[in-house]
Amino acid sequence: MIGIAMALDLIFGDPVRIPHPIIYIGKLISWLEKRIRKSRIPLKIGGFLLLLGTVGVTAGVITLLLQLGYGIHPYVKDLMTIYLLYTSLAAKCLKDEVLKVWKALEQQDLILARKQLSYLVGRDTESLTRDEVIRGAVETAAENTVDGVLGPLLFMGLGMLWGIPVQSVFIYKAVNTLDSMVGYQQAHYKAIGYASAKTDDLFNYIPARVGSICMLIGGGILGYDFAHGWKILWRDRRNHKSPNCGYPESAVAGLLRIQIGGTNTYFHEVVMKPTIGDHDRVLEPDHMKKTIGIMYMSEFVTLLLMIGLGILLIKL
Repeated sequence: MIGIAMALDLIFGDPVRIPHPIIYIGKLISWLEKRIRKSRIPLKIGGFLLLLGTVGVTAGVITLLLQLGYGIHPYVKDLMTIYLLYTSLAAKCLKDEVLKVWKALEQQDLILARKQLSYLVGRDTESLTRDEVIRGAVETAAENTVDGVLGPLLFMGLGMLWGIPVQSVFIYKAVNTLDSMVGYQQAHYKAIGYASAKTDDLFNYIPARVGSICMLIGGGILGYDFAHGWKILWRDRRNHKSPNCGYPESAVAGLLRIQIGGTNTYFHEVVMKPTIGDHDRVLEPDHMKKTIGIMYMSEFVTLLLMIGLGILLIKL
């Protein structure tokens, strides 16, 4: 079923006319956040309630839907399982959005490129230079290779051990969506988003590390510099405020022999960050396409890893 879900994502990307579960998770988060902010609950405690409420409702609704499907017919449950697994993956969506930035730069339209990038990142994009736009697109493609592709795959595999791959991956997606909506360091979100941000760090601890190795292998298969990628991954993996994001970003920077990271502006606040990688090559729009290629190859490497581990567990 995981293989079918991957194929559907590769071909169709996010469904347009069919309800997407992540949209409803986002609406649930917004609704709960508004209620918590209007209440007298301290925001840090409210943030824990926001986390528990979102994860609990998500897991409960998914379980109920699958049970209803099974009540109609086991094949209906199977179809629902495939659809839900498919919607948890975001490889084609990420590719399409990153290539919109690439296309704008190829057309020498920096203003449009900034606008397209703003849909992908949380940083301020209004005054970014061409190189900063490329850097932002490469960074978000690398980071979201874990968040949107490899992480979900690994949680599907983990969930299969207990027979709950859909619940497992949607708990992961709920936490990831929480982090993307409220897990900021700015004053407005710092308290209410604390629990979500820390839980997201925990959930991505293994995917970031396993995923970065799969990205190195995938990049090596594509002919990029595996040895330099390993060197930069080991050296610069902690050059990020997040305990996890530095792993995929340093893997890509090393494979492509480019430098990313550095200072960004979020909500008009300057955030100083160390750089990742060496400035061996000038940033070019094609580095965005190369990062997407690494994403796709690492997805297949991860699937093969999961199949191999599954066979090993069966034999044990």
